[in-house]
Amino acid sequence: MMQKEKKYQTMSGVPLKELYSPTDLESMGFDYNKDLNSSGQYPFTRGIKPGMYRDELWIMGQYSGFGSAEEANLRLRYLLEQGQTGFSIALDLPTQIGLDSDNSLSGGEVGKVGVAIDSIEDIEKLFDGIPLEKIRQIRTTANAIGPMMTALLVGFAEKNGIDPNKIKVLLQNDPLKECFARGAYIFPPDAAVKLAVDVIEYCSQRLTNWVPMALSGYHIRESGATAAQELAFCYADGISYFNEAVARGVSIDQFAPQMYTFFASQIDLLEEVAKFRAARKIWAKIMKERYGAQNPDSMKLSILAYTAGSTLIAQQPLNNIVRVTIETLAAILGGIQTLATSSYDEAFSIPTEEAVTVALRTQQIVANESGVINTVDPLGGSYAIESRTSEIEKEVYEYIERIDNMGGAVQCIKAGYFQRELAKEAYRFQKSIGGKERIIVGLNAYQNDEEEDIPIFVTDQASETKQIKRLNELKGRRDAAQVAKAIEKLRRDASKGKNIVPAAIEAAKAYVTLGEMTDCLKEVYGAFTDLGVY
Repeated sequence: MMQKEKKYQTMSGVPLKELYSPTDLESMGFDYNKDLNSSGQYPFTRGIKPGMYRDELWIMGQYSGFGSAEEANLRLRYLLEQGQTGFSIALDLPTQIGLDSDNSLSGGEVGKVGVAIDSIEDIEKLFDGIPLEKIRQIRTTANAIGPMMTALLVGFAEKNGIDPNKIKVLLQNDPLKECFARGAYIFPPDAAVKLAVDVIEYCSQRLTNWVPMALSGYHIRESGATAAQELAFCYADGISYFNEAVARGVSIDQFAPQMYTFFASQIDLLEEVAKFRAARKIWAKIMKERYGAQNPDSMKLSILAYTAGSTLIAQQPLNNIVRVTIETLAAILGGIQTLATSSYDEAFSIPTEEAVTVALRTQQIVANESGVINTVDPLGGSYAIESRTSEIEKEVYEYIERIDNMGGAVQCIKAGYFQRELAKEAYRFQKSIGGKERIIVGLNAYQNDEEEDIPIFVTDQASETKQIKRLNELKGRRDAAQVAKAIEKLRRDASKGKNIVPAAIEAAKAYVTLGEMTDCLKEVYGAFTDLGVY
């Protein structure tokens, strides 16, 4: 029987040559000054700062949150004590889709995969005793609820005598990708763009230290995208937001310097390094050539990376530590600014304290022991890396042109184009695992007869009951007339097409809940399903 010839290709399915040489770069028209240049100089392929990690390490964080605000607060305090310099607030699913904990649809999900946030009271308990002004970055997964989460955070700060602009907040605030990649959507795509840009506009005027949006390719990649699709679909979403902001009269230089992108750091190390480098180069060109940015900081792409949850498997879970280490190296060699690392037990549940500590220590070991931070862009100039960087760049531009010709990201979502592309690539990848073209240790090769028994984190089911009780008590003691007035103001501003953030802040300060604000806005904008608006 003839042996099947082994395919050598990237995780994205791109064939790889046995050996790369200067002729590969020559055939691409590679030019050092045009395609690379020094770090800190356009097009920033080698990094957005001259000294990169020699001058300052990346922000180290973990995706943290579960149960009640009090429980999540204890985890955040613990991580800060262990040397974490920023944190991502994981929100439970009801919160992410604008449901209060007492909504019948929230049953069984309150505090399960993140912390439940219903009102300013929960924000106060979440941040109790945490020196917010000393944290390098506070991130949250608010996407479809971007304006409402902005309102809750600003309302919390103002009610507690804190200047909200002194808190370094990063809002994900990218609802379009929810519509085709992640599923935590609320409003139709057109309304979603409007609301996301409300946040950008408000932050550009009043919260200049905040990151008003972290364009998310991560969830696109986790849904099956190739490296090039992750960048292309993410940037296409961004173009929709940017066009709306500029049409309102907000200069690209007013908000682009604060922008982040949020990308996956997958396990194909060389391809991921090339992807991060290409991401910076493409961003710089989009800002300069498409939007005419004048401020060099607008062209410097800050990247938040998160190691890929999709690579973690339940079989032989301690092997996941190795996977996360490789993905950490890919991110750092790729020159990112913020990194969150997955924990080895995340295939089972929210991480245990031990697992999340190992994940943080992984970053600290890479930073302090590996030596990879001692020179900027250490893989720059590699024939293989530069070839793959150029290939990804070319493919991304081809996708963006195709998306532009289809009418942009919103039209692509409505037509199901993004969804079909992700499904096709996810099928290709899973087929390669099933056929053992791609080996996953412990899953389709090198299996153990007996699986390891590891301790897993179990959320306290009583926390849901406590959360609902506390919410009901809040609703019972607040000023009903003030609540009704604030909701009506929010509804009126939304109906008139105004920026809703100021009205949402006043509503939050009146203890209007997240769910009540969302229901009010649904009356104006409708709600999105994968079949359209109902």
